Amino acid sequence: MLERWADRLWNPWMLGLFLLVGLWCSAESGFFQIFGIKTWLRGSLGTLFRKKKKAASGGLTQFQALSTALASTIGTGSIAGVATAIFFGGPGAVFWMWISALLGLMTSFAEKTLAVKYRRKAPGGGWEGGPMDYMERALGWRGAAKWFSFWCVPAALAGGGMVQSNSIASALHAALGWEPLAVGVVTALCTGAVILGGIGRVGRVSEKLVPAMAVLFLSTGMAVIWAHAESVLPALREIVTCALTPRAALGGASGYTVSAALRYGVARGVFTNEAGVGSSAMAHAAADADFPAQEGFWGIFEVFFATMVVCTVTALTILTSGVYDPAAALSALEQGAVTGAMTGAPLSAAAFSTVFGQAGGLIVAVCLLLFAFTSLLGWSYYGERGLAHLTGDNRLRRPFRLVFLLAVAAGSVGEVGAVWALSDLCDGLMALPNLLAVAILAPQARREMTPSGLKRRKAR
Repeated sequence: MLERWADRLWNPWMLGLFLLVGLWCSAESGFFQIFGIKTWLRGSLGTLFRKKKKAASGGLTQFQALSTALASTIGTGSIAGVATAIFFGGPGAVFWMWISALLGLMTSFAEKTLAVKYRRKAPGGGWEGGPMDYMERALGWRGAAKWFSFWCVPAALAGGGMVQSNSIASALHAALGWEPLAVGVVTALCTGAVILGGIGRVGRVSEKLVPAMAVLFLSTGMAVIWAHAESVLPALREIVTCALTPRAALGGASGYTVSAALRYGVARGVFTNEAGVGSSAMAHAAADADFPAQEGFWGIFEVFFATMVVCTVTALTILTSGVYDPAAALSALEQGAVTGAMTGAPLSAAAFSTVFGQAGGLIVAVCLLLFAFTSLLGWSYYGERGLAHLTGDNRLRRPFRLVFLLAVAAGSVGEVGAVWALSDLCDGLMALPNLLAVAILAPQARREMTPSGLKRRKAR
């Protein structure tokens, strides 16, 4: 039932809306993500080589904000999500993941820039904001802001809590045989120890874990791709061919369809980089930025790194290693005989095992553990912000944290297909008003890139 509802929402409505808004933001900016690459790289990565300043009391440094946002984006979607997209949508899903990310670069820029432009002082110091603030303050959309915040809460519990926990438990069960429920309980306890310290502690933990987990995964993933270097070009050709003519590429009427490739490619791309969903904008709004476009540049880099780099490495390890068999996958889908060992984290682990042997599953398990754990931290904050906007204060913060931790524990034994479908459904409903607001306010975001907008001033 959840899968049917998610399919009706995403295919073709949300798929088209994400792509159209991304195309509009890109065209409105003159495809800044391509022609302004030096500017946004200098405004993001280039700032790491400048003298760092301390964040204002209660706030985050820009690197902590990026790490917190990446913590939620580079999660299980980067490993399990890519594998799921390939299994259910075919290799062509990777192509549409790239397209959605390329267009989503400017969607991400717009929502991060607007989140900083319309943020407000947090009660305990620092800043807070997000899509709900620019919907209310710039457009007067109080109802849309409430809608966004309402769906943000179950999105945090499902995609942010249950999906991450499910992937951690399945990976550790496959690699070490550990009991999934026990893994879920321990994960919940560790998550609770961090989120009780608020966004400041989340940012400090994220800025230490995110670089380490990225280096570990990318280095081992590139080793797998290098070992199967002769299969890289055929894999890339298969990705493009299956995206445009999937039935002809795989043969017969039983091949993957274009709609399946689109649906899973765009949905998993959105789940991974969150461009257009609006969630990661809440982390960037808490950054001690000098001007709005500064966080917008980091938003471009965030999507580029999460999808174009990390997800591509995952996809190529699976497609070059030979562990994915399109015919077997299609047969299992037609017969309704898909098992957890065929897709998600186990499929990625099988790819790594072709080079690292039994250690391959352990490597994926450790990467998933780090990726998913940091995602839990980021999404717990997003859920809190959504709930605070709905109620007007933070009185339900502690009860929400308890429910979130219970969702983490329960997600470890949930059925993976249902958990992913619930996540897709919540993400789509949450993104709907945000995409419409971003489309209308895109010219404002672009003006922040002009000389007057880029002058060094304290962001409102």
